[in-house]
Amino acid sequence: MMRSLYSGVSGLKNHQVRMDVIGNNISNVNTHGFKAERVTFQDMISQELSAASEPKDNIGGINPKQVGLGALISAIDKMMTQGSLQSTGKNTDISMTGEGFFIVKNGDKEFYTRAGAFNVDKDGTYVNPANGVKVQGWNSRLDENGNRYINSSASVEDIVIPLYSKEPAKATKEVIYQCNLNSSAKPIPPDATPEDIRRAINDPDPKNRSGHVSTINVFDDQGIKREFRIEFLKVRENTWSASVSLNEATQVSVDVQGPNQQNTLQPENNQLELGFSPDGRLVSVSDGVDSQTTDQLTANVTYRIPGNPTPQTFALNLGKAGLVEGITQFSADFTTKAVKQDGYSMGYMEAFSIDNSGTITGTYSNGVQQPLARIAVAIFTNPAGLNKSGDTMYSYSINSGEANIGEAGIAGRGKINAGLLEMSNVDLTDQFTDMIVTQRGFQANSRTVVTSDQMIQEVLGLKR
Repeated sequence: MMRSLYSGVSGLKNHQVRMDVIGNNISNVNTHGFKAERVTFQDMISQELSAASEPKDNIGGINPKQVGLGALISAIDKMMTQGSLQSTGKNTDISMTGEGFFIVKNGDKEFYTRAGAFNVDKDGTYVNPANGVKVQGWNSRLDENGNRYINSSASVEDIVIPLYSKEPAKATKEVIYQCNLNSSAKPIPPDATPEDIRRAINDPDPKNRSGHVSTINVFDDQGIKREFRIEFLKVRENTWSASVSLNEATQVSVDVQGPNQQNTLQPENNQLELGFSPDGRLVSVSDGVDSQTTDQLTANVTYRIPGNPTPQTFALNLGKAGLVEGITQFSADFTTKAVKQDGYSMGYMEAFSIDNSGTITGTYSNGVQQPLARIAVAIFTNPAGLNKSGDTMYSYSINSGEANIGEAGIAGRGKINAGLLEMSNVDLTDQFTDMIVTQRGFQANSRTVVTSDQMIQEVLGLKR
């Protein structure tokens, strides 16, 4: 009778714990990033009344006689399944689809969470505004050429989003050309006057044109926009000249001998000669003295501007020799133009966005977009083994495994979604069903205790 009494007590305690877990699940049904838990039971050690015996010649084997002494809680498991996503429209809110956790720090203490209700504080630090923990990732750096890059192989750090900060002006370093010069154009006569050249370029009938003009705005080191112009003229079959000019520049020269490290100016040399193969592929570029016939065909434009005695240089990327990726010469309309240049004026950061890889990209008032940072994601061999640390955060335990930190969407890590938050994965239908089962189990165990007590009372009454 005492065994049944204590078995019933163990059942009451276990079902009370199970009800505690169910109650916690239901209370967090609307907690972002919360993961439901479940309780599983196992039987306690059994008391052996008699041992088993093996079969003999005159009698068969006998099974052991054992009486169970109740139940134990075997585990309280975290259900790390994906929760539904809720749209918030707030670009600092992020969620995770797939495996992984956001990394946040409080001083040197590192935590992990699926709740991505983050914001930017007054210092531009990306934080959880509820408790101030700082979101971890990698901030962008400047390389030797002034271009921003993110090194996600480095140690994680506090992410900073510098809203309304300045982006300094960047001088144009490269202009890329593509498309076509019409091979059907008539060669310009050697004795053509400037007026003849103007008519050859601007003739309304494309069939009568001998040339083509391409312009693009480039920037000097002060961020001043200047119009760069190239006039292409067909001088003979498969050969074109290209005259360069730059608005408000005091001197302009062009050189095809690779990067012009000395920035030397040759005022009389503002022309290039482009050579094409009979099938329309660019095969050479020359400045009249030197030429290139292999690999990337480039020319460097060097110029001075009023008030600045230091020469400035940018490269003209004309295409690879023998390929059709740059300037070509086919029997088709003139379409050659500069498709890209990498300079810009000074601007202020006005907005930012976060993509699926966790890269935070800033948009500036000058139209430039720059990578600012990338959010780090941690995965674990056994995420259910993490310790719960409050505030919907987890911390490392000896059975979770070490955090494997890297970029979202790579090596099994999930993708990041901006403007969405992950809802709790608590299923109320399951919880209410478990609540009924738990209540019945508690009631049944209470009857065990009551009945055992009544039996003890009967034994005590035998004395009367």
